[in-house]
Amino acid sequence: MLIHSGLIVDGTGNPGYRAAVYVRDGHMRIVRGSTEHIKADRTIDASGLTIAPGFIDIHSHSDLLLLDTPNPDFKIRQGVTTEILGVDGLSYAPFNDLDSLKSFVAQNAGIGGYPGIEYTWRTVGEYLDRFDRRSVVNVGTFVGNTALRVSAVGWGNQPASRREIRNMQAILRSAMHDGALGMSTGLDYPPGCHADTQELIELARVVTEMGGVYHTHVRYRKGDQYLDPFIEALQIGRESGVPVHITHFSRVARPDGGGAKGLLDLIDNARAEGIDVTFDSYPYQWGGSRLALLLPEWIQRDGYSATCSRLHDPDVRLRLAAELDEGATAQYDVSKPYSDIRIGGLTATGHTAFEGRYLSEIVAALGVSPAEAICDLVAENPTASFTRTSADPMTLWRFVCHPLGMIASDAVTTALAPSPRVYGSFPRVLGDFVREENLLTLPEAIRKMTSYPAQRLGLTGRGLIADGMIADITVFDAQTVRAPATYERPRLLAEGVKYVIVSGSIVLDDTEMTSNTPGRKVGTTFL
Repeated sequence: MLIHSGLIVDGTGNPGYRAAVYVRDGHMRIVRGSTEHIKADRTIDASGLTIAPGFIDIHSHSDLLLLDTPNPDFKIRQGVTTEILGVDGLSYAPFNDLDSLKSFVAQNAGIGGYPGIEYTWRTVGEYLDRFDRRSVVNVGTFVGNTALRVSAVGWGNQPASRREIRNMQAILRSAMHDGALGMSTGLDYPPGCHADTQELIELARVVTEMGGVYHTHVRYRKGDQYLDPFIEALQIGRESGVPVHITHFSRVARPDGGGAKGLLDLIDNARAEGIDVTFDSYPYQWGGSRLALLLPEWIQRDGYSATCSRLHDPDVRLRLAAELDEGATAQYDVSKPYSDIRIGGLTATGHTAFEGRYLSEIVAALGVSPAEAICDLVAENPTASFTRTSADPMTLWRFVCHPLGMIASDAVTTALAPSPRVYGSFPRVLGDFVREENLLTLPEAIRKMTSYPAQRLGLTGRGLIADGMIADITVFDAQTVRAPATYERPRLLAEGVKYVIVSGSIVLDDTEMTSNTPGRKVGTTFL
């Protein structure tokens, strides 16, 4: 394959240059000057287009989606060629037994979905093999500390014993031998949230030993709920020596919270101290998760089945209603106000009509309290999710544009009306942050999507347009690339990406999807 006459922006952050890219046997070579002597089975004229490395989504929730739908177009049309799974502490491997895996699938269905596939893997190696040459994108995964806790401690909230920590360390070490990129945490999601700081330090020491990364959704309810959650993450890095990557980092849109400067200064000062810390951000103000996150931890404890049993208990509902009245629930106050919470992933009879509606509308239609509505929706709909304002739109650009930041989608796909970041994260940066607002240069934006995450994760051979690199390539029109998805119409496909090549095979051909599934497993022990 020969791609000629385009502007190569190679992922280093350097200015673009004119040359051709020749692809053979899945790898690339840069051709300067005349290309008349080159014979190719396929020639792509990239006149007026930009040739860049394929984009790497360092925070994706396509863990089960890609097994059920190997070539979803909404990511390819954004230029994404590699997705990193197992984030937020919510990996689908390793598990000691298939019953535990299936229980976790049910618990996390509001984020990962609940497709009708065969759940027959246990190890990270077996899980990654399910994607290799069967997915449209390359796939890598972290080990979530929830999987470690379920396998060694159980679903409860008890502290891990010394023996259980050693067991988790052994499981983690084996998973990284299988190719896992490190360990992730989701310290608002049970049972992973039950790990204390010292337990996480002990596990992170294994990640350090194995050359991996600590990818963390911090404990947002900790201390002042402003700096303290991130101070804990930096403490784990300081005491274990592990490289720390803070995911979906931004100023949370709360009127009583501190500003962006305090958060970014914390990271900059940690780097100056010698802590190896980076972060990613999504370029939209709207967040989301599984609906159960709106419930207090004591209701979510012990797995999805136990949660559902509690939600049907009248005494539990009375206690929850009292907590909602006091504004004491979980990560968000869903009582005052709750009108901005949009609900999705509803499949139960009697609830499907509420798909994409606001919680306030559902409460009014059912004639019940917010507590009763949430209890009913979570108990009857495993895939129930929500979308609402998360990042502060006034300061979001400071995180997206910061030199230590990368770009991620954090895409929760279970709802009919998800956050627009699912369909638009990468083109939004290229169209709005680069072209329209001039907040980032094009080379810097592409670096944040390509070589920077590849370097951070140790993805050998990917993330650059250069001789000998694996041919993950995105070709787009820098003048027209954009993300038309909005909060009101979130499922509009990205525009302006013309060609996408994964491991040397075309998966988007002049804006048309092919049926190719050339994606490879990527990790720490193999190319």
